[in-house]
Amino acid sequence: MRMDKLTSKFQLAIADAQSLAVGRDHQFIEPLHLMSALLDQEGGTVNHLLMQSGVNVNIVRSQLGEALERLSSIENASGDVHLSNDLSRLLNLTDKLAQKRKDQFISSELFVLAA
Repeated sequence: MRMDKLTSKFQLAIADAQSLAVGRDHQFIEPLHLMSALLDQEGGTVNHLLMQSGVNVNIVRSQLGEALERLSSIENASGDVHLSNDLSRLLNLTDKLAQKRKDQFISSELFVLAA
């Protein structure tokens, strides 16, 4: 997937997800990292979208935190993280959804919809 097709907010969320994975000594950036970053993103639209859909964002955030705690960490991690296979597949589905909708850019909202 071409990063220049992602909205600037979505690019920032991916960078935040990477930072979250590095900070927790995880080897891979998982969908959990990205969803957590999207929920914590200042000025982002995912919180609003989920609340409009009747989702209790606080419960989701808490469950994401618990799931992140359960991910294995690497001792003496070098900080080198990669996209997980699950996240790569989900990003590809998001790209496909954007193409079907004839969207010029891939947004955070489409990622949530694909997830």
